[in-house]
Order: sequence, then structure tokens, then C-alpha cells
Amino acid sequence: MMRDGYVARWRGREYQASPDGEVVRLYQPEAGDGFEEVRPGRHVRVLPLAEVEDLAYVRTTCTWQGQPFIVLAEHDGWLRVEYTGGRWPVAQALGLEVFDFGVYQGWAPAAEVADLREQRV
Repeated sequence: MMRDGYVARWRGREYQASPDGEVVRLYQPEAGDGFEEVRPGRHVRVLPLAEVEDLAYVRTTCTWQGQPFIVLAEHDGWLRVEYTGGRWPVAQALGLEVFDFGVYQGWAPAAEVADLREQRV
């Protein structure tokens, strides 16, 4: 599983999360335990930040062609990656797209990616 976003632990279980000041929105695919449907397959519960056991930002990182990347998505054997090395000549040599000023992204064959790991930041 590729994750890039906030997660929160509440009552011993981890959820996708969205912090907003003194509250945190928890998300899960099914109804229950005070979660309300916001669309099919997506339910939310809003809690005071003080009730959350842990809140962290999780991202998946890897290396591709010897360079550092963040993994943003996965599709059909390919990974959407964002270069974190900060060097334009390297990004250009890798054939990455300029997504924004100083941000370079592309699709990498999953079989060519190494050191795939999840980090809490």
C-alpha cells in the first residue's frame, strides 16, 4: 500500500486523517461508531484533537535510478514518483515532468524501484 498523507490512531486503530486546528477528521470505508457517510465508501467522524492517541504524516519513499523519490500513487505496475533530490539536471536526465517550480514528477516502472519504505514524518 502506498500512503502519502495524515494518519491518526484512535481507540487503538489507525485511520486516514485530516487535521483542522483543534479537530481531526477520521475516515474509513464503512459506516459505524459515529462515522457518517460523505459519499459511497467514504465515512467521516470529527473528533477533538485531544481524543486522538497519535497523529502523524506518513509518506512512502523509494529510490529509482539511484535517486531519492516520494511515491504519490500506484497504477497498473507503475508508480507516480516525485524527485526529492533538488537538482534540475538530474530531474531532466531522468525525463521527469516539471509539475511546479522545483517539483519534478514522473511514472516509474514498479519493478525498477528500490528501497520502498514508509516513513512517519
